[in-house]
Amino acid sequence: MDHGTYNEHQEYCVNASSTEPALLQELRRATHLRCIHPRMASGPYLGRTLALLSKMIKPKRILEIGTFTGYSALCLAEGLESSGELITIEKNDELESIQKEFFSKSEFDKQIRPIIGDAFDILQTLDGPFQLIFLDADKENYTKYLQQLLLLSQNGTIILIDNMLWEGKVLFEDMNDPQTNAIKELTEKIKNDKRLEQILLPIRDGLLMVRVNSDNDQSSI
Repeated sequence: MDHGTYNEHQEYCVNASSTEPALLQELRRATHLRCIHPRMASGPYLGRTLALLSKMIKPKRILEIGTFTGYSALCLAEGLESSGELITIEKNDELESIQKEFFSKSEFDKQIRPIIGDAFDILQTLDGPFQLIFLDADKENYTKYLQQLLLLSQNGTIILIDNMLWEGKVLFEDMNDPQTNAIKELTEKIKNDKRLEQILLPIRDGLLMVRVNSDNDQSSI
C-alpha cells in the first residue's frame, strides 16, 4: 500500500497547520524578489513552528543568530511577553533595509532589536539570560556558537538549531564537506552532554530542539 512520499507528507502537514500571517506572506514574496538566496528564509511551515513554540514558552528575552530578511524573527516575536525583547544578529549589512522595512510594519517593532555585525563579537557584549535562542548561521561554527550561547542561557532555556539534516547529507558517511561534518559533530556533542536534552524534529531541513538543564557551564562543549 502506498502511503505517500515524504514531500507529500510535508505538504499535508503545511496545509493542516495555521495560516501564514499576511505580513509574513508579503515578506516572503519580497525576499524572493530582492534576495539572491531566498530559500534561506525560514518559510511558513518552520515559521509557524517557531511562532507556536515561542507562544508556549512565553519568553521575556529571545536571541537569534542569523536574521536574514527577518522572517524568523517576526515569527519568534509572536510569543514575546508584552515587555519582552528580541535581539537578532545578522552579518550581511545589505539585508538591513528589508529587515527594517518589515520590522517597522509589524506590531513588534519596538521589541525587536536588530544588530548588524559579527555574531561572535556581538555575543560577547550581550548580557543574559535568554529564555529562547534560535541559531541559523554559518554551519561550520555551530559548535563555537553553542559555547557562547550556553553562557547566555539559564536553566530551562530552549535553544533551537536549524538545518540539522542539511538536505539529508548527514545520512551519508562519504559526505565529508566542512558543513556536514560540523553539523554531525555538534549533534553528537549535544547528545553526549548530560546538561542538555534534545530532540531532532524532521521539520523542513531539520530543527534540533535543545533544553538547557544547568546554568551557564560550557565545559563539555
